[in-house]
Amino acid sequence: MWSRCSAGSAVALCGGRGGHRLLSCAAAPAQRRAPGASASAKGIPRSALRASVTPEFVTAAPDEAVEESSVEREPAAENKLRKLACPICYYPLISSSDQSAPVSAASSSSLECSTCKKFYPNRGDYWDMTVAVGSTEYSESTTVTTEVFRTPLVSFLYERGWRQNFIWSGFPGLEREFEMAQTYLKPTTGGIIVDASCGSGLFSRLFVKSELYSLVVALDFSENMLKQCNEYVKQENISDKTLALVRADISRLPFVSGSIDAVHAAAAIHCWPSPACAVAEISRVLRPGGVFVASTFVADILPPAVPVLRIGRPYISQFTGSNIFLSEAEFKDLCRACGLIDFKFVRNGFYIMFSATKAS
Repeated sequence: MWSRCSAGSAVALCGGRGGHRLLSCAAAPAQRRAPGASASAKGIPRSALRASVTPEFVTAAPDEAVEESSVEREPAAENKLRKLACPICYYPLISSSDQSAPVSAASSSSLECSTCKKFYPNRGDYWDMTVAVGSTEYSESTTVTTEVFRTPLVSFLYERGWRQNFIWSGFPGLEREFEMAQTYLKPTTGGIIVDASCGSGLFSRLFVKSELYSLVVALDFSENMLKQCNEYVKQENISDKTLALVRADISRLPFVSGSIDAVHAAAAIHCWPSPACAVAEISRVLRPGGVFVASTFVADILPPAVPVLRIGRPYISQFTGSNIFLSEAEFKDLCRACGLIDFKFVRNGFYIMFSATKAS
């Protein structure tokens, strides 16, 4: 049976959709504009993100993000994309062929940070915005869970039975889950939504089809998940005008602080190596009043098991990288610690969906 709780008011359930994409970490210093920063931007179809680098991809200086106080103030997706930033120093990206000017209309295979000179390549299906991209000698080990989702087999199977099996844990099914998420996300309609750990993009595609957002960023660390997402987009003839695919780390999002309206993460938190670092980063990129909506597995359906799971979790996480079965109280406390308030949740069995709002 469904149970529901809210901070101050009950939650009415209606419709919604999800999205997936980017990387970043801390805010850049204010009062600085990198060379070539654009004061305005133009339309940015996903095809432009795949085949060429266009002027629209130039970001604004970090200090400009705080000027965003509402979705209505800057309704166009092309203007909001100016908030995209280097995940290392959070300053604008410029053309890789001309370091002194904004990205040109000519096609390019990579973007370059205007300050740290880091290159971010176009992989065809997505832009690679990971911190270690371009390194030749350095190799970073990842968790077992992360590596599993990077394999072609799991990426292929994810929407062909893998995700559907979650219903046995209490997940309500894709359509119902989408409706519930959209209820929480309603205040951010018209803005930019990041579908974090989007997998094969099952929610990202729904967000685009809803036409409720100026830009949907499908973000994942798995190259093969993003390729699979792109395949589904083609098969379903989904418009690419408001969709962008980006490979990034959930703990290093490539956005200016306070520039994103909503972040959605379906069945993902338990796969994040550090939920605390990820939620802190999500809080950083959300504008005041922005909304974070997530679903995952929860443990406190069996209260006596919670203490045992807390003891065993560190050992499980050490070997698998999976943070399974946190409790509702822990999610609420984590959000509060990261500056997210008005925690609300819906729970069924081992399933929980919760939302929290970035404090003003």
